[in-house]
Amino acid sequence: RLHPSTAHRILSVMVDNRLVDRIEPGTYRLGIRLLELGSLVKSRISVRQEALPHMQVLHQALGETINLSVRHDDEVVYIERTAGSSSMMRVVQIIGARAPLHITAVGKLFLAEDSGEKWLEYARRTGLPRYTENTLTEAEQLAKELDKIRRQGYAFDNEEAEKGVSCIGAGIHNDENRLVAGLSVSAPSDRLDRAWAAQVQQTAQNISRAIGYQGQ
Repeated sequence: RLHPSTAHRILSVMVDNRLVDRIEPGTYRLGIRLLELGSLVKSRISVRQEALPHMQVLHQALGETINLSVRHDDEVVYIERTAGSSSMMRVVQIIGARAPLHITAVGKLFLAEDSGEKWLEYARRTGLPRYTENTLTEAEQLAKELDKIRRQGYAFDNEEAEKGVSCIGAGIHNDENRLVAGLSVSAPSDRLDRAWAAQVQQTAQNISRAIGYQGQ
């Protein structure tokens, strides 16, 4: 059992972080932040559950690694992956792995979706560190890339995260038309076909509809 003073100290920290609300001395209830976090986790579980069957179909069609990722602050986090022996490459994204937004196809989709100059704030905040000779390390380069992504609706990673590995990504939107995840295919650069973009985009659209998206 916790000592009363220890419990009080823990609860005070939780109140400060909006995880619980103090109703009256000695009485607490769940706070809005905890509800927000619960909603976020629920939405991610829903996306993953709905996406997996579509990812498996796309993997069977292309024979390459299919990734599902979400944004967390300045990074993308991989939450699901389908792969097989025919899609083995030197490095395969592992579930739970993270990568900076500007070096991945899905990460750039999230930056392209940012309103106003938020993407520029990201560039200034992170300094756009280089990972390969193809990494976009200048804000002007990134701006041109994001404009292109907004026009075409999908994104490429041209060996920007890892030499020899390329990627095509498309966004997944929820019922509020908000970008909540990204679908991508990763493959050795000599095998990746840019024409796959249409299939990746269509699969992402199918997943979006499965989680309530009503747009085109």
